[in-house]
Amino acid sequence: MTVLILTCAEDVTADMVVQRLNADGVPVLRVDPADFPRTVGLAAVHTAGGPAGRITTDRRTTDLRDIRSIWVRRPGRPGLGAADQPAWTALESDHAWYGTLRALPGVRWMNHPDAHTACRYKMWQLSVAESVGFTVPATLLTTEPSAAERFAADHGPLVCKSVSGRAPDDPPLALPTTAVPADADFAGVAGSATCLQRRVDKRYDVRLTVVGDRMFCARTDETPAGLDDLDWRYADPEAVSWRAGEVPPDIATKVTAFMDRARLAYGAFDFAVTGDGTWSFLECNASGQFGFFELVAGLPVSEAIADWLGAPRGRDR
Repeated sequence: MTVLILTCAEDVTADMVVQRLNADGVPVLRVDPADFPRTVGLAAVHTAGGPAGRITTDRRTTDLRDIRSIWVRRPGRPGLGAADQPAWTALESDHAWYGTLRALPGVRWMNHPDAHTACRYKMWQLSVAESVGFTVPATLLTTEPSAAERFAADHGPLVCKSVSGRAPDDPPLALPTTAVPADADFAGVAGSATCLQRRVDKRYDVRLTVVGDRMFCARTDETPAGLDDLDWRYADPEAVSWRAGEVPPDIATKVTAFMDRARLAYGAFDFAVTGDGTWSFLECNASGQFGFFELVAGLPVSEAIADWLGAPRGRDR
């Protein structure tokens, strides 16, 4: 049976999993939904047992009922680039593509589109984290300067973070986690939704990658002077070193509860660990990168993903 991988052509991290699946003799169909319907075909007929039909690319054809699992990695949007009526074509293509895949019985998702979408909403995610017992920094989403001023007075010092992640511009933009000056003028928050969060006085950072019921922990050394207010993703790579770390039992229990409540099979958690050992939850990315941490910290994440995707139908994790 076939593993269906939905991601863009430039996703070299997915290549690591594809290579592992190939080595294990597991058939793989890698598709970017952005190529549907231009160069990827779909034929699906409704039957009492679920859709029957096929997905066709320039290299192969796969029977829909032969799909054992679907990895939603970093896919483009179906119908992207249509010349005629692009908005309508994109909408029709999205409904045809994901409507068919959602209807396939017994297929295991990493992650299901509904769970993936829900996890992108910051306030929802923070609420789930709080509900399972994580320490969550005080956070404000606002367009009101007066609310930002009160929040700064009550919870400062602060950082400013993106609400949604990368911006859909061309080229794409990104907002690193940035320290907010003590004398900041908050008038600008009226122009767009702004996320402000209490700054965690961290000793080091943790990236905890979860695949099913397996956890892979990478941590930095103690934060060098001058880097404690920066986002490690945008810091000088030579200034931040990573190594494998341990997951405290209470954190592992909360992570499992979060994954269950969020209905995720894969999650990349970021924590800031303070001097007293408190793990402050920052976020969980449902499609976060893992290749870098596998290489620098020796964590076999791609192997775990391949094992999960290649497992027989019916296994939950």
